[in-house]
This record gives sequence, C-alpha cells and structure tokens, in this order.
Amino acid sequence: MMAICLLSGGMDSSTLAYLAKSEGYGIVALHLNYGQRTERKERDCAKKIAQLLDAQDFVEVDVSYFTKFGASSLTDRTIDVEDYDSARAHMPNTYVPFRNSNLLSIATSFAEAKQADAIYMGVQSLDYSGYPDCRPQFMKAFQKVIDLGTKDTTHISLKTPFIKMTKTDILKVGVKLGVPYEHTWSCYRNETKACGTCGSCHYRREAFAAIGVIDPIPYEV
Repeated sequence: MMAICLLSGGMDSSTLAYLAKSEGYGIVALHLNYGQRTERKERDCAKKIAQLLDAQDFVEVDVSYFTKFGASSLTDRTIDVEDYDSARAHMPNTYVPFRNSNLLSIATSFAEAKQADAIYMGVQSLDYSGYPDCRPQFMKAFQKVIDLGTKDTTHISLKTPFIKMTKTDILKVGVKLGVPYEHTWSCYRNETKACGTCGSCHYRREAFAAIGVIDPIPYEV
C-alpha cells in the first residue's frame, strides 16, 4: 500500500506520517510551499522526517501564488502574526483563504498519478483555530470530490485520523510512535527560536505541558 502524506514539517503532519507508516503504508512525502514565513525551517524538518521514515520519495511543490492573494499573516508580511488570545472572537489572521482545498487538489493529482491508495492529512478541528477548511464536513465533501473527479478505476481514501482529536491527544499518539519532535516546527513567526506566543506555539506548548514532556525545540520566551 502507498500513501501520499502531506508533510509540512509540523507536529501534526509528522505524527500523521509516523502513524501511516505504522499502519502498513509506504510513505511518499509531499511538501507544499505556499509562501509561508517559516518555509525554510518547515522544509528542512519535513525532509528530515521523510528521511527518518525511509520514505519512498520526497516531493516539493511550489504553490507560493498564495502570496499574491494576501489576506493572511502567514503569506503577507505586511500583516503581523497575532499572539494567541483566548478571548479572541474573530478567526485568527493566520487563516489562508481556502488553502486546504488547493493542497488537497494537488495531493489528489499526485496520488492518482502514483496510483496511491490513500492521502493522509493532519488537520484537526477541536482545540485550535476554527479554520473552515479543517472541518470534518469539508473533508467528507472532499472525499466525494476525489471520487467524482478521478478515473473510475482510481480509489483514493482521504484519511484525516486527527480531525476530532486535540493537540494533546495527537502528541500522546506521537510519543507512543517515537516521533522525533526535535525535528518538527510549529512557530508561525520564526525559524531559529520559536516565538512562544503565536497560536501555533501556544497549542504546542500546552500539549507538551499536559502530558508532562519537555518540548525539545528552543523558544524565545
């Protein structure tokens, strides 16, 4: 069996790739550069995780056209990345409009070309951002898109096993699988030392604290 794993280099996607390997899939890592601030660090982490998993291939695709659209602090450097705020009522400005549909479309093309059996994506919807393209309904709908938009002989399963899990739940899975979290990156702002205050840093640190494990990456604060 072969799985296309969307591997960003972050906690969730790295854990997902280890899970896919444990479930018997040969791993083909797909890394998508969408113009995010920390792309260099994320790419390095993704390559290392793919190497440690003995992935069959590591493929990079440039989708940095998102920087031309703007409207997200991840792809538009004129917009400051917000600090985590538990009282925030609006969607965080790190939301990249309709990003996941773009990434999944590319992954589907790749999966059909490689005759892969599955696409693994590490989205979660419980304790994080409220991004609309991380919702279970969206992933269920995209499975239908895959079924309708590929050849009748093509059968690709879209697997999102973390979608109803918290970051802490995902970390527990990863610790059992031996995921080397020192080779993962979550910070939205920095590539050398994680800022410690953006939403992604907040939830990562919260998860490590919840299970009593020291986070192996460096932080500014």
